Amino acid sequence: MPARAQQQRVSFVRDAETETIIRTYATPVFRAAGLNPADITVHIINDRSLNAFVALGLNMFFHTGLLLRADSPSQVIGVIAHETGHISGGHLARLPQAIQNSWETMIISLLGAAAAAAAKSGDAAMASIMAGQQVAERQFLSYSRALEASADQAGVSFLDRTQQSARGFLEFLQILQDQELLVAARQDPYMRTHPVTTERVNFVRHFVETSRYSDAPTPPALIEMHKRMRAKLLGFTDPPRALQKYKDSDTSMESRYARAFAYYRRGDMMRAIPLADALLAGSPNDPWFNETRAQFTYENGKPRDSIPYYEKAVAGAPGNALLLMELAAAQIATEDKALNAASIGNLEKARAGEPENAEIWRLLAVAYGRDGQLGMSSLAQAEQAMILGRRVDARAFAERAERLLPPGSPHILRAQDIKSAAERLPPQGRRE
Repeated sequence: MPARAQQQRVSFVRDAETETIIRTYATPVFRAAGLNPADITVHIINDRSLNAFVALGLNMFFHTGLLLRADSPSQVIGVIAHETGHISGGHLARLPQAIQNSWETMIISLLGAAAAAAAKSGDAAMASIMAGQQVAERQFLSYSRALEASADQAGVSFLDRTQQSARGFLEFLQILQDQELLVAARQDPYMRTHPVTTERVNFVRHFVETSRYSDAPTPPALIEMHKRMRAKLLGFTDPPRALQKYKDSDTSMESRYARAFAYYRRGDMMRAIPLADALLAGSPNDPWFNETRAQFTYENGKPRDSIPYYEKAVAGAPGNALLLMELAAAQIATEDKALNAASIGNLEKARAGEPENAEIWRLLAVAYGRDGQLGMSSLAQAEQAMILGRRVDARAFAERAERLLPPGSPHILRAQDIKSAAERLPPQGRRE
């Protein structure tokens, strides 16, 4: 593998709103395919290229470039339907064993990085790892044309079952067809890993011409979500481009949202905060506007002042693990002992939603430690170490937890399980 490929940095974006929007798009499709939406994990990779893929059965990855390039929710939903076709068809299992082994090794590395992402703020947090292969060009295997056609057929059938138009998917395939005119080095990876053939395009075009749902309108709520997602992602990932696209004279919601994040990323809080305030004034109960204002306040060195905004965000999107974690992080940052119990409660709820989030376990270790529950703090550190693949640390913290936890505590059994599991990790850690 070339050195340049080995040194490629892979960055994950954790954003509660964006992940919620994608799940809103995907849930009907997953159900139409007979899949449990809760079993499928969505990952967002900060990469400008057009790409999406599935891996290890129930993990779906999206590049920010694809989300930003899609002009409508229906285009993203079409891609989701196609990728769901790969899942429901068990296509990865049908690949040659050597390819499967290489693919799974790379994806396990990616999933380890995603699990270890330090998401102190749902909008801002990103985690970077050193990838073994270059995401934009080399790391995604090439599916056979037969599997691509099969995924298309399944995907459009899922859209029909949900009474949604496949027109967006056709539009996306036509966007990809334009890539054929580019030299290979400039083509988006989706083109190389999901080859677009005339037969594929003609099949989807014929389906659109004959489906009774081809003219089904996209719900206005989804269109609004899509505008928000694109504006927010662009403001966060590419501030100069966002400020060029969304002018000060444009007072639309998405323009102000994009500029708020663009200025925030530039460190210009004098401009970012008033924009966030204006959005919140128009929609005071919007969970994501409250989260945005909370984040700006928290990162402006005022964790206590951010708590009311985070509480409103949690109230507007109950059960969201990232929001609960952010609220707890703000509570911990105040160093107010009176907030220990609340922070622990929020983190335990977050842990139930994302048990593989290493940052939640790190914060739990801090919160339990400050509350004097040293055994639980050690157990949380052991859980974090397991997620990160640090078997020596995992065993040491688990043993410490055993010594500190009350005799007969059910948590002792978990500490013993971690000790046993740590012994099965590779010497370098399963995810390092």
